[in-house]
Amino acid sequence: MTVLREDPARLLDPADRRLVAAAAGTVCVVAAAGALVGPVAPAVAAALGLLVLTARVPAAATWIYLGALPFLSGIDRGRLVPLVRPNEALLVLLVAGVLAGAYLRRLRGVPLRLRFGPLDAPLALFLVVGTVWPPVSLLLRGHDPSAGDLAALLPLVKLTGLLLLARTTVVTPSQRRWLFRVVVGSAVVVAVVAVLQTLGFPPVLHLLGTLWTSSESPVDMSERGTTMFASSIATGDHLVLAVALLVGAAARGMVGRRTAVATGAVLAAGILATGQFSSWAAAAVAGVVLVRRYPPRWPRASRLVPAVLLLVAVGAPAVLTRLSEFGGEFGVPRSWLGRWDNLTSFYLPRIDLSAVLLGISPNSVLPAPETWREQIYLEFGYLQLLWVGGVALPAAFAVLSWHVVRRCAVLVHDPGEVGVAATAVLAAWWVVLILSVIDIHLTLRGTGDVLFVLLGIVGRPVDDDRVQG
Repeated sequence: MTVLREDPARLLDPADRRLVAAAAGTVCVVAAAGALVGPVAPAVAAALGLLVLTARVPAAATWIYLGALPFLSGIDRGRLVPLVRPNEALLVLLVAGVLAGAYLRRLRGVPLRLRFGPLDAPLALFLVVGTVWPPVSLLLRGHDPSAGDLAALLPLVKLTGLLLLARTTVVTPSQRRWLFRVVVGSAVVVAVVAVLQTLGFPPVLHLLGTLWTSSESPVDMSERGTTMFASSIATGDHLVLAVALLVGAAARGMVGRRTAVATGAVLAAGILATGQFSSWAAAAVAGVVLVRRYPPRWPRASRLVPAVLLLVAVGAPAVLTRLSEFGGEFGVPRSWLGRWDNLTSFYLPRIDLSAVLLGISPNSVLPAPETWREQIYLEFGYLQLLWVGGVALPAAFAVLSWHVVRRCAVLVHDPGEVGVAATAVLAAWWVVLILSVIDIHLTLRGTGDVLFVLLGIVGRPVDDDRVQG
C-alpha cells in the first residue's frame, strides 16, 4: 500500500536499488530454505544479508526495524532468541551493519557529521538521570544493583540507540517519507489484526496463539485487540501515533484524500478494537491536538458520517465488552480495582522522604506474595519515574517535555517531512504528559521506539537539513 506520494526510483542510486532488490530476493530464498533445511542456516544467511544491506544503505536499518517492530516486540524474551526479544536482537544486528558501513566510509575519507541539536541537552539530561543515577543511588544507600535492576535500565538505553540511529541515517526528505510509509503501513496491518481478533476470526486467534498470547483461551484473546504487540495499550498507542503521522502528511498534500480517509478509517477501527480505555483516551488527546493544529472543514467532514458509523459497528464488540464491566458486582472493571490494590498495598507504603529524594530501585517489578501470580507491576507513569530516580527523574522529564513541546510547536509549521514528524511527536507527547498519570506510555513497547525515532528527526539542527537537502 502506498501511503505517501513519492517516486521510489528517486530514493536510491542505481547501485543501491540493485542491492535492495538483491536483498529482497535473498529474503525469499531464505524463507524457502528455512522450510526445507531448518532455521539456522537461513537465519545466518539473512543476518549477513542485513549486515551488507544496512552497511550500504544505512537508512534501511531504521525502516527495517520499525517495519518489524509490531510483529516482533510482543514475543517474550528468550522465546526465539536467548535473553532478549527478537526486535532487540534485530536492532543490535542492524546497528552493527550501520557502524560497519560508517567505518568503511571513514576509511575512504567520508566525514562523519553529527552536530549538536536543540534537543540534545535535555535528552542527555533525561537519559543520564534515567540510566546512570538509579544504580548510583542504590550504591549510595549501600545496595548492590541486581541483574534485574540493570536489565530495567535497558529500555532507555535502547531508545537512546534508536534516536541516534534515526538521527544519523534518516537524513533526507525521501528517507523520511519512506519511514512514514513503513510506520503507517505496518500500523494498518496491526489495526486489521486487532479488528479480526475482537471479531473472533479463528485464523487470527490461532496465529496469535503461536508466539504472542499462547497462555490465553480464544475467548479471552477476543476480548481486546492485543495483536502481535501482545498488549492492547501498546497496540492503541502505536495506532494513535500512526494516525498523527497520517494527518500531518495529508495536511501537507503528501497523501491522496481517498487514501488518507481509507487508511485513517482502518486505523480508527483498530483503536476501537483495542478495547482499552487508555487507548481511547490517547486518541481523544491526540485528536484535540490535531484538530487545533488542522481545523476540519465541517461541510467536508460531514461526508465521513457513514464511515464513522461503519467504524462504530466494526469496533462494537470490543467496546461493548469493556462497557459491560461497569455496573456489575464491583461497579468498575476489576482490572482497575487490581491496579488500585497494587498501588495502595505494595507501592505507596514504600514511598517516604528518602524514596522521593533518591528513588527506590531501577526495577519497579515486585515479587507477588500470592500463589496465583508471580509478579506485581507498577502501572502509573509519573510514580514509575519517582520510583526509579527520585525527584530528579520527574524533574528531568519535565525539562525534556518543555523543550520537546516548544520545539515541535515551531516545527509543525514546516511544510515538509520535518513538519510531519513534529506533528506526530507533538500529539504523542501530549498523550504521554496527560496519560502518564494512570499509565506508563513513554517507554511502552512500540510507542517509545517510534517516538524516539521521530525525536531523532525533529531534533536535528536546521542547518543539517539544508546541507542534506
